[in-house]
Amino acid sequence: MPVPKRKRSRARRDSRFANKGLKVKAIAGCLNCKEPITAHTACIKCGFYKGIKILVTKAERAVKRLAIRNLKETAKQAAADAKRAQADQA
Repeated sequence: MPVPKRKRSRARRDSRFANKGLKVKAIAGCLNCKEPITAHTACIKCGFYKGIKILVTKAERAVKRLAIRNLKETAKQAAADAKRAQADQA
């Protein structure tokens, strides 16, 4: 009866099964923007999952940041105008 000449190492033995668990992921389309996404995940582009908005997108954050920046600038300018008006009165 044939017998192996050398013991097969753990690395060689285990490498045979290394790719056994890999599976092809299902690609679905976002219901809101039709962007291709993996199944059961929120859309990165629009932030929707199953028709419900759950994520704040990068574009929305940029718009909010710009609005806050504009508010700060107008407040700063109003304070400067008030200071100038006080100086003119004195």
